[in-house]
Amino acid sequence: MNSSSPARTTWRRFTSHRLALPGLLVFSVVTLACVMAPWLLQLDPNAIDLGAALQAPSTAHWLGTDQTGHDMLARTLVAGRISLQVGVCSVLLAIVVGALLGGLAGYFGGWIDNLIMRCVDVVMTFPTIIVLMTLAAVIGSGTGKTIVIIGLLSWPLVGRLVRARILTLREMEFVAAARLFGAGHWYLLRRHLLPNTGDVVLVFSSLGFVTAIMAEAGLSFLGLGVQMPDASWGSLISIARESAVLQQYPWIWLPSGCLIVLTALSVSFMGEGLRLAFDPKSDRK
Repeated sequence: MNSSSPARTTWRRFTSHRLALPGLLVFSVVTLACVMAPWLLQLDPNAIDLGAALQAPSTAHWLGTDQTGHDMLARTLVAGRISLQVGVCSVLLAIVVGALLGGLAGYFGGWIDNLIMRCVDVVMTFPTIIVLMTLAAVIGSGTGKTIVIIGLLSWPLVGRLVRARILTLREMEFVAAARLFGAGHWYLLRRHLLPNTGDVVLVFSSLGFVTAIMAEAGLSFLGLGVQMPDASWGSLISIARESAVLQQYPWIWLPSGCLIVLTALSVSFMGEGLRLAFDPKSDRK
């Protein structure tokens, strides 16, 4: 690979943030553990063993067991799958909606821009957690509904970012040249404009992922998110609402809380690295 190739330059900028690469490694390890470990360890996260209920961590159960004898190692790792799924899918939904509406607003302008931006202002005006709780209480709980709720409340930020980039791109020479060759509006958006917003969308995805993970944990802690028999990190933490569990059985809820913090921090560091990776000014620092 050429030392001055775009890929190598981007990687060098990314690793110039001293915590970006460790964040990537930690996130990769957590993700692989959640996806592969229950299968490799041959543990059933839903297996009930009342005779082994509330056992402390041991060689038989590395993270102990809960009130019904569930192995907390398997339970925590499988719960991580749900939490990561909510984070990824809700961010993808927010990107699809936000990029489409932001692209339309930035490209066409006029009343389309005004209408979409007023919708953005309305969505961003209300406190997010209050809206999340209200919608979850109205339409119900569950993994799929949680993804939709979080995704549809997260699109305004990416919409604003994409709109701002499109406003700049639509005035550039390559767009004017494409118009001269007969390119239509949708062709320009699909082939020239939206692909050139990939950097801002990628940087947003790290922030959106952390926000989604925390929002899901909050909803599940309140009993409005992921429901049994599924489990997420937030729903496992919600068990600690019982004072006895909080004080006497920390192995039930503490690993999930630590993984939420660890995942959020690692993705945040990755986001900072991505911001530097796509910022040419970072070479001058």
